[in-house]
Amino acid sequence: MIPPYFPSREEIARHSAAMLLEANAVHFDAHEPYVYASGMRGPAYIDCRRLISFPRIRSILIDFLVATVMREAGFEAFDNIAGGATAGIPFAAMVAERMGLPMSYVRKKSKGYGRNARIEGVMNEGQRVLLVEDLATDGGSKLEFTDAIRKTGATCEHTAVLFYYGIFPHAEKTLQDHCIKLHHLCTWWDVLTVARERKSFDTETLRQVEAFLNAPSDWHTANREAMTQAVRPLETRNNGHV
Repeated sequence: MIPPYFPSREEIARHSAAMLLEANAVHFDAHEPYVYASGMRGPAYIDCRRLISFPRIRSILIDFLVATVMREAGFEAFDNIAGGATAGIPFAAMVAERMGLPMSYVRKKSKGYGRNARIEGVMNEGQRVLLVEDLATDGGSKLEFTDAIRKTGATCEHTAVLFYYGIFPHAEKTLQDHCIKLHHLCTWWDVLTVARERKSFDTETLRQVEAFLNAPSDWHTANREAMTQAVRPLETRNNGHV
């Protein structure tokens, strides 16, 4: 069912950040920083995959995402909802259900056997596709998924995520240059604000996180030597990804 009420963008960001904290999807650790896929290290990590285990939280977040997409892109703007494998698949399914639209998903690469397909489900030429994922960092994975969608003859000019890092200046330009509009619920800045209000982490940890958000590369460089021995990859700590 399409949400009957569209909260303000600020209200959505604040409540979304609070729900991420409540679901323990937010991890801050300045002593043993996280290693991102790019090789950069930082004190902040988000695990949106946890959200599928919280029925009330996931339901409200999907309502927020549908409201955001409809407000920013239009009420009749899409014919198909595509999830990015694998984290985006459950969220795409819920968005498709809310919007009453067909759902498909996009593999990161072809299976290498059977039909050797990258697109699973039905996606037809000329369809307007919304790509749904759990989060966006620098936008790189979105380009690969949208390229695969466009090769079917469908169009994909919008992507929607629950969480957007919002700290890499080139990210939105990367998407814009690829003719992709990003829709999101909240960023690290929203999470940091709510975490401070709720005293979810100690003062020094929050100070380090803010320093990282203001200048990720500088924080990485300044802490690199101290982190060499302490740091552990994300996979050994959270079984997650970025």
